[in-house]
Amino acid sequence: MRTSSEVDVAVFPEYTVTGFIPDERVHDRAIARDGAAIERLRAFATEADCALVVGFVERDDGFYNASAYVEPDAVTVYRKRHLWGAERSLLSPGVERVVVETPVGRAGLLTCYDLNFVEESAAFARRNVDALFVVGAWPAAHAENWRLLLRARALDGVRWVVGAGRTGRRDVTDAPTAEYAGRSCIVSPDGSVAAELDRGSTDCIRPLDPTSVTDHRSIVFPDRTELKTIFSETRKSVRPNQSLRGRASYVETR
Repeated sequence: MRTSSEVDVAVFPEYTVTGFIPDERVHDRAIARDGAAIERLRAFATEADCALVVGFVERDDGFYNASAYVEPDAVTVYRKRHLWGAERSLLSPGVERVVVETPVGRAGLLTCYDLNFVEESAAFARRNVDALFVVGAWPAAHAENWRLLLRARALDGVRWVVGAGRTGRRDVTDAPTAEYAGRSCIVSPDGSVAAELDRGSTDCIRPLDPTSVTDHRSIVFPDRTELKTIFSETRKSVRPNQSLRGRASYVETR
């Protein structure tokens, strides 16, 4: 996506760096957030003068479905909170919600099945984010649900939603075959689809106008206290999440 003629943020699908196999072989592909692979991505972000959002299997005190917001001088990692299918027996769920400062404003990070949980959306509305960046590997059989949920999450908090969906087919020896939905999509704050792809492997580039968030919120929530009231039921604890290179984002836990 872009805020001017240049691309400011590039969002890639879930498990972009490592791939995913639904058995213990996935542990062999896991990488550390401060390892060589992420360092190469940071170097690329520097060369391209562009932030990246990429998915991978993270190796730490356990194994996690992670996505990283990679800048030239910082890396911030989110761990998927709601695991799906075989992930539940192979990976550990994350705890923290992550918000990052981006060229398009404050953005929350989500991964695939997280979209199904309205409380995740409400938590980011309380944080007043301007966008959600969603990495996904949605099953092709349920492609319409992916599109529906991206639109719903845009409307929930009146914000931009950028969903990068894995496409193609996973065909690995001794593992179930999987077809992926693709259909990467950019949804505007009014819930309309601003740009989308089919299952082809290509780019979806769209300027995100920050003023449209303010404009649409002034219509939906003419009194800002109304927005605060709607999303104020669940309280949060916030603590700094130190990124690589010393930059801090903020995380929310329940």
